Amino acid sequence: MRYLKKPLHKIIAAAAVVFLAAGGFYLYLIKDLPSITALEDYHPNLVTKVYSDDGRVIGEFYTEKRTVTPLNNIPAHLVQAFLAAEDTKFFEHGGIDYLGIARALYKNITAGRIVQGGSTITQQVARTFFLTSERKLTRKLREAILAYRIEKHLSKDEILYLYLNQIYFGDGAYGVQAASESYFGKNVNDLSIAEAALLAGLPKAPTRYSPYANFTLAKKRQEFIIGRMLEEGFITNGQAADAYGAKLELVPKRAESLWAGPFFTEHIRRYVEEKYGDDLLYKGGLEIYTTMNVEVQKAANRAIDEGLRAYDKRRGYRGAVERLKGQDAIEDYLKEADRQLSYDPVRADRIYRAVVTSADTGERAVNVRIGHRGGVISYPDLQWARVYNPEDTPDGGKFTNPLGVFAAGDIIEVKVKTLPPDEKTPIPCALEQTPLVEGSLLAMEPETGHVKAMVGGHDFSKTQFNRAVQAKRQPGSAFKPIIYATAIDSGYTPSTIVMDSPIVFAGADDEGEESDWKPKNFEEKFNGPTTIRNAIVKSRNVVTIKVLKDIGVNNAISYARKLGIESPLSSDLSLALGSSSVSLTEMVRAFATFGNEGVRPEMTFVTKIADKDGTVLEENAPKGEVVLSPQTAYIMTSLLQGVVSDGTGWRAKALGRPVAGKTGTTNNLNDAWFIGYVRGLASGVWVGYDNEQPLGRHETGAAAALPVWVDFMKQATSGAPMENFPVPEGVEFVRIDPVTGLPATTATNGAIFEAFKAGTAPKGAGENKKASGGEDFFRMDAGKNTNDGGPKEKPREKENPPEAF
Repeated sequence: MRYLKKPLHKIIAAAAVVFLAAGGFYLYLIKDLPSITALEDYHPNLVTKVYSDDGRVIGEFYTEKRTVTPLNNIPAHLVQAFLAAEDTKFFEHGGIDYLGIARALYKNITAGRIVQGGSTITQQVARTFFLTSERKLTRKLREAILAYRIEKHLSKDEILYLYLNQIYFGDGAYGVQAASESYFGKNVNDLSIAEAALLAGLPKAPTRYSPYANFTLAKKRQEFIIGRMLEEGFITNGQAADAYGAKLELVPKRAESLWAGPFFTEHIRRYVEEKYGDDLLYKGGLEIYTTMNVEVQKAANRAIDEGLRAYDKRRGYRGAVERLKGQDAIEDYLKEADRQLSYDPVRADRIYRAVVTSADTGERAVNVRIGHRGGVISYPDLQWARVYNPEDTPDGGKFTNPLGVFAAGDIIEVKVKTLPPDEKTPIPCALEQTPLVEGSLLAMEPETGHVKAMVGGHDFSKTQFNRAVQAKRQPGSAFKPIIYATAIDSGYTPSTIVMDSPIVFAGADDEGEESDWKPKNFEEKFNGPTTIRNAIVKSRNVVTIKVLKDIGVNNAISYARKLGIESPLSSDLSLALGSSSVSLTEMVRAFATFGNEGVRPEMTFVTKIADKDGTVLEENAPKGEVVLSPQTAYIMTSLLQGVVSDGTGWRAKALGRPVAGKTGTTNNLNDAWFIGYVRGLASGVWVGYDNEQPLGRHETGAAAALPVWVDFMKQATSGAPMENFPVPEGVEFVRIDPVTGLPATTATNGAIFEAFKAGTAPKGAGENKKASGGEDFFRMDAGKNTNDGGPKEKPREKENPPEAF
């Protein structure tokens, strides 16, 4: 025994050292380990969702795309798919699967590399919430300790709930609900076994197994999991066979509804970020309810796209987007196109890039390929192609044979007209090109101020600059109704006569030299006595200037402010010609006030915002302010109806319902506008270049902007009841001679019923002349008008804004 004491002491001492070392190592491992109680208060980063006026999701903002879903909303076969893929013994182990670790270790040793992990679902929860993914033994041991603690602290269902809502699936999606929406466009409880198996295969390597990146590999992984589900008895042979054979229909990477109105949702994002901050916007799971109507917004998108493309085609063909050299380059391009089309197949009415294979002069057609699909562009769908020439030449720059501009290897843009039932038949296509010109559109309800659609430019992916809100451009003649609204409240009537005759304003140029301003009309002629109705219908510049001179510039600016124009305005007579830059938003609101019986609506984009718990942060009811009398507003509507029935807005008659509106064109044709309204909807369109280059000959508001407006309004008002503008009390109608503005007699030709404020209709000669005093010629010192406080300098806009059509 005496001889055993020394070895025993050594053994005890050694054991003590080992114990202390192990204890120390354990203390090292658990040092700074987080408290498991944090999992009880699970508040992950959530997706903020933006909704349309009918509850459709039109936008999402997030740092992690996640929608937390209760476990009882997740189908059993999805849970089973994850168990089969990640942890079949989940309900049996205490957080660590020792047999699984041994099995994985054996396979890794025999393979000479890491081919299988041994982490349980609980360990993955520990790693996801508390640790990094570094490949170190200490991290793995800390993970095991946390897994053990999690199992002691939470139930199996609670662990699954955390796991299924937290894990990353690729494509920006976190949690099973977001993954289900991202890949299949459906709620998680609607997933099939085949779809569930594909999702269960993603967390292991989201990029590697992404069906968008490598569908073949993703399919193999899915089939492996279906096999594991069968082995574990989760599904029957029949269910497995159905799952193996089921077609997986992936949604496009960009859901259509989320891109219904990108400029609209970006406007919302900026508003919420400024008011509530980044954290709440991107992590707080807000519910933002907006005024956008998806169908009206889609109509706006189509109208702007088609209208700008139509304008661009009038300017000519610019040639191929790119030219491929050699058959190898062509084949490589087509293979990549096929990969993209594998999850978003060719569809009718979509625009694609295609490769020209030949130009057939005999058939007068161009043959193309969109991926592996063949297509053909017939002559009528490409005949607009000619040399690109922004300045129209006498012959228009046209080729005698437009087919001469195409060569094999050209990458061009084509629009698929229809889709043949079989892939062997060439797809009928039309030649397209991306416009260089820009445009914007905004539509709102005059009664509520609710903005139903907004387009801020041709392509949101290229620039997020919102030309409907952020751009300030000269409105040209579209500003004239504001001048005339001021005049109606200053004693003018629609039949008031103003002399359309030469007028000269003395002034000085930029160098201080004396220089006269001689405003003129587009036709470069003067029309003599002109009624206010004819002046606005025919867009007479000289008459508008004389009216503004009489009523006072400051008075007109005051009215512009009442109508919602907030931009700086020139305090000189060029204001009559729309020389001051304003936004489309401001112009639409001003015209909506006319259509809303003089009540200026507060423009509204957001109706309600609630946080993740349902607490309402803000709610916006319709608001409006009376800024014009109903009588003045109605008279303006009547005058603007005349612009459509007899003036530059004649194309708007195509709506087949009462329409009021005004065209606008600026000097050198830099900007084209049309602002108009029907009962229940006001909208405006602007077309122009960002660099303010001219639109080109004939491209006035009537030619470039109005067709876009008409196209949009036809779609937006389709099915809406046809309503006349209501006539308020205090308005009377009198038969008037449209030439003299006097009451009509039995001998009057073409007499019209004119609207007047009660008691203001003319009763005889001399009662309806204003501004001109009946003289044929005027010369005024622009700096000596005491009625309006200015102008002190010659008006900036020296030439008439053309209104040719």
